Amino acid sequence: MPAAALQHDKLIMLGQHLQARGICDSRVIDAMARIPREQFIDESLRAEAYSDRALGIACGQTISQPYIVALMTQALALRGNERVLEIGTGSGYQTAILAELARDVVSIERHAALSQQAAGRLLELGYDRVKLVVADGTLGWPADAPYDRILVAAAAATVPQHLIDQLVSGGILVIPVGSRDHQVLQVIHKVGNEPRIEPLTACRFVPLVGEEGWPEE
Repeated sequence: MPAAALQHDKLIMLGQHLQARGICDSRVIDAMARIPREQFIDESLRAEAYSDRALGIACGQTISQPYIVALMTQALALRGNERVLEIGTGSGYQTAILAELARDVVSIERHAALSQQAAGRLLELGYDRVKLVVADGTLGWPADAPYDRILVAAAAATVPQHLIDQLVSGGILVIPVGSRDHQVLQVIHKVGNEPRIEPLTACRFVPLVGEEGWPEE
């Protein structure tokens, strides 16, 4: 797809799919303007790179629709000095956005092939300070805890306690919670040691598989 057409589609995404729907954090908008979403999907899907829908990637996973990516990122209220844990590296697109906006990013993916592909894309685009880990994301990553922010890009039946434990007091966790087929995106503020939950919107994510998540089907 010609670069000019992709740029046109990106401008539509930024204006109609994000800003017109309430994404108002200029840092989030600017980060999504800089990052080429087409480089995180299969060549055959590049014409759909900036459509407002989830797209399939390898290992039965997805790259989330731009609006949901922006909404989750905005909910983290990043200012640039945070250490962020991402659960579900996937294509690496959300990881790149977090790397634009935070000081340190640790991203966990349970599929080694996806993690390797994401590593290559991120390095090619200059994101060489991101730490990618292949592990069970429901357990978090205690080696680099605590985290100021945690973003979970897969659906949990309940919020994994390991993630709450690895979040600093005053930190924010964004996670879809519900059944396999329907979830509500929750913004969880950790006040002292207690979570304060704010529902954000209905959503649908792939399941969060692991010890504190769904079993492998």
